[in-house]
Amino acid sequence: MSAEDEGGHRERLLEAAIVCLQEKGYARTTARDLVAVSGTNLASISYHFGSKEHLLNVAVGEAYQRWLKPLVALAAEPGPATPLERLERSLDGVMGTIDENRPLVAACLEAWAQLARSEDLRAEMTASYDDFRQVIAEATRDAFAEVGATEGIDVDALAALIIALFDGLLVHWQLDPQWMPGASRLTAAAQGAVVALAVSADAS
Repeated sequence: MSAEDEGGHRERLLEAAIVCLQEKGYARTTARDLVAVSGTNLASISYHFGSKEHLLNVAVGEAYQRWLKPLVALAAEPGPATPLERLERSLDGVMGTIDENRPLVAACLEAWAQLARSEDLRAEMTASYDDFRQVIAEATRDAFAEVGATEGIDVDALAALIIALFDGLLVHWQLDPQWMPGASRLTAAAQGAVVALAVSADAS
């Protein structure tokens, strides 16, 4: 097999895994499903990914990043905006596309349930989250610098908090999609809480 064929098989398997995750879910996807969708063979899975499980674990992280990274980038779009307004852009993007990504959300939640039992999945998701944290931390640092606030801002912790917010919204939406606060309501609530705390601190 040529190097070009080898690379092509790997890409086809990865794309097939992303399709299968959305159509069948994480637990129900079989190696034969992956072969059928990719047009490759069982040996290709072992050759390129070592196992079906590793292929699916790589696919979960890749699919998640393809969906959310462009939405995180909305926060860094040029133009005057406060950090909360930039966060609202990303939240609005996530919540505006969550319904069309329903199968992916379900597959991700299904995969997360296996984290305690799979070192490989944990390693893949850790790498993916580390990447997200770095991207969000950089966007957060730039957003605060733009409004002249550079002292005392722990951008890494804020990035972790924003990721937790994104993940929590996905779980909440899966439980009750009919009751989901909009992005503007979420950011208004955050701003109101910060103002209330500041007023309380000044009064004490």
